[in-house]
Amino acid sequence: MDFWHWVLVLLWWFLFFAYLIILFQILGDLFRDRDLGGWGKAAWIVGLILLPFLTALIYVIARGRGMAERQVAAVQQAKADTDTYIREVAGKSPADHIADAKALLDSGAINQAEFEQLKAKALA
Repeated sequence: MDFWHWVLVLLWWFLFFAYLIILFQILGDLFRDRDLGGWGKAAWIVGLILLPFLTALIYVIARGRGMAERQVAAVQQAKADTDTYIREVAGKSPADHIADAKALLDSGAINQAEFEQLKAKALA
């Protein structure tokens, strides 16, 4: 095999992985979309199976703006959830953290040594 053959193989692998990324983005967007009904989702999936490249291209052209908006909304929701969690945890006192660790110990999720480590961190 010569150099140009390897370049061609590398190009095909790149295109294949790029297509897989696009395919998974489309599938994720389909299941995230609350406005599109089940039959519409099924039609897009059948299209992706029967004519994958053409259907992916049509999907990105027809629904690209909505894809971007749903992705932004999902990221904003994840950030809001993370910020809420951080505020909740940051507002806890060491006694609250020890009580949480004790609940984990009582449920059997952690052992005594792990409980002592968490307790030491909470009191530090």
